[in-house]
Amino acid sequence: MTDPEALQVVRRHFDSLFPKTCASCGRRFASLREYIVSTTRVGPAKSYDAELGDWKTTEPIGSLALANCPCGSTLALSTEGLALPLRQALLSWVKIETQRRGVSSSELLEQMRDEIRKQVLSDQAT
Repeated sequence: MTDPEALQVVRRHFDSLFPKTCASCGRRFASLREYIVSTTRVGPAKSYDAELGDWKTTEPIGSLALANCPCGSTLALSTEGLALPLRQALLSWVKIETQRRGVSSSELLEQMRDEIRKQVLSDQAT
């Protein structure tokens, strides 16, 4: 898997999670773009499987990127629901790229998060 392919898989999956509603205040985020603009990041993104070194898992725990709703409640975007072969391919990509770049999995996922944010915000508002 290449960097552009990994970005495309994750972005497409995150796009599919919308609309998303905050369980605390009921605010509805119609799109990933609205979510990015309206929320505030909370800590770095994390791959629990990468943290455990479980690179070939058949039962992935997954990855999370947390953000706060304007009401203060924490929301998550996760890899839950992403097909197992794609999750495994992404984990393989994470393993290769963290070793190649000399960064942690969270640092790599934050770079991906930044790039997805940049792409989404540069797209025309719909």
